[in-house]
Amino acid sequence: MSGESDPSPLNHFYIMDTPPSVTADSPARPPLRLWPGVALVALLGVARWGLPLVLPNETGTGILISLGGALGILLWWLLFSRAPWSERLGVPLIVVGVVWGVSEFAHPSITKGMMGFMLSIYSIPFVSLAWVVWAASRHRFGAVSRWGWCLALMVFATVGFTLFRTDGLTSAAGSELHWRWTPTAEDRLLSQVAPTPAGPATLSAAGGSVVPETPLWPGFRGPRRDGVVRGVRLETNWTASPPVELWRQPVGPGWSSFAVSGDRIYTQEQRGEQETVSCYQLTNGAPVWQHQDPVRFWESNAGAGPRGTPTLHEGRVYTFGGTGLLNALDARTGALLWSRDATVEAQKKAPDWGFSSSPWVGDDVVVVAATGTLLAYDRATGAPRWTGPADGQSYSSPQEMEINGVKQLLLMSGVGLTSVSPREGKVLWQHTWPGVAIVQPASIAPGELLLSTGDRTGSRRIEVTREGEAWKTTERWTSNRLKAYFNDFVLHEGHAYGFDGGMLTCLDLKDGSRRWKDGRYGGGQLLFLADQGLLLVLAESGDVALVPANPEGYAEVARIHALEGKTWNHPVVAGDVLLVRNDREMAAYRLPVLR
Repeated sequence: MSGESDPSPLNHFYIMDTPPSVTADSPARPPLRLWPGVALVALLGVARWGLPLVLPNETGTGILISLGGALGILLWWLLFSRAPWSERLGVPLIVVGVVWGVSEFAHPSITKGMMGFMLSIYSIPFVSLAWVVWAASRHRFGAVSRWGWCLALMVFATVGFTLFRTDGLTSAAGSELHWRWTPTAEDRLLSQVAPTPAGPATLSAAGGSVVPETPLWPGFRGPRRDGVVRGVRLETNWTASPPVELWRQPVGPGWSSFAVSGDRIYTQEQRGEQETVSCYQLTNGAPVWQHQDPVRFWESNAGAGPRGTPTLHEGRVYTFGGTGLLNALDARTGALLWSRDATVEAQKKAPDWGFSSSPWVGDDVVVVAATGTLLAYDRATGAPRWTGPADGQSYSSPQEMEINGVKQLLLMSGVGLTSVSPREGKVLWQHTWPGVAIVQPASIAPGELLLSTGDRTGSRRIEVTREGEAWKTTERWTSNRLKAYFNDFVLHEGHAYGFDGGMLTCLDLKDGSRRWKDGRYGGGQLLFLADQGLLLVLAESGDVALVPANPEGYAEVARIHALEGKTWNHPVVAGDVLLVRNDREMAAYRLPVLR
């Protein structure tokens, strides 16, 4: 062997006390310090793909770790790699330039809206690996050709993402990637389904046919917006007596649930450039009428379509769309009675995930939440009645409660919980607790409420008291043992049941301690069958399961697969019929009820 240093990459993994006599840069320059880069790339791979295999609901955590690993690689390269400064600064510039250039050819679902940063996140592990591979092999190239080799590796690590589009994220931050040339579910719907007859264009504001039936399920989460089903008892042996599918059909994208009256069901969906309020027959799913507005809301995390659920009241259906259009329609014909644009009254544009409030109707007003601002309109004419305080963003809906003998409307917003008088919008009291406001507040006992503000802060029990005209709120406890994000919870006999990180959880309302956490349902939703203490769970996977609301332990007693695709919409039980939908299909099942 000669006295010259072996130029193989293995030597470059180590810090040498004496520089080799010959290197790729100069006789006096020590070799690159490669081992930190190799270790960080391994960490990136484990975090991005290994962690979700072990903990399926921690994809987001893996992404955060991979972001930290990418920052570590940058710091290693700039501060500890021993590379020439021309390369320390040049390689990061090439990476940025390549990612920017490739983004010009990527599908808009990956580069636009809230997903605009996703190409960078998707490509981090591949770019990092390419970076380390280049660093380990650069000595084999001349001073000029090594830059071409670097550029080629970075392009190779990112250009593949131009072949994909995304249908958004799952609740665990996983990506729904598809080949970009494949049609979306909405594309298939528009190409296959014949148009549904539209209702009459308009009726007078005082007109409209009164539907005689009292709505069985008048809107979002039921008659009291608490997710409780009363008067229904189910057979729980679904092996012997399974639910029977009545009908199934495609539906346009959107995260609306259903309102039900008689043989009519109402929901909202997107059909191309038309935001649509649709009425179908409960018995067979046949379309009855559609009302369409030439607007479209889309964001890259959850896709297109309206988010709110229609509200039925005295023969009318009130809807609030993703862009802020509030409509009053005749429930029988779909004729438009009046319409308002909440972005004008609230002077707010649509928030990141769209206007998501479901209208509340009471007395003579209709109230919606335009993000964190409550807006009230005359129920008969649509004329503005009052505007509440602007309290940051909100994806929650007005919640009616009576506290200390006073009827009031509550709204969770970015600053906490606000109570107003439904007649004039006067603020009665506020409880400050900043966070991401999506789920509904729940009444534990008179003057006692359970709140949740996002997937990090957890749950809080507060007490609301009144002395004369003065109101006061007191925090009883705050717990991170149930972090309801966009999945509403239900209450039963001193316990709350909801989702924490995609797992069903039982929380003791006395002190906020967790009784149990089990069963993986993703970003599911649930109902509570009050007559038999039973949870009906609609999982993100489209499965429907029955779980007894028992603080002593978790036990799933029945399950069927009801829908295909990511399912975030709230289920509905109307008599013995279960209604489920997501952003691509809807279905009805006859439930086996106990006689």
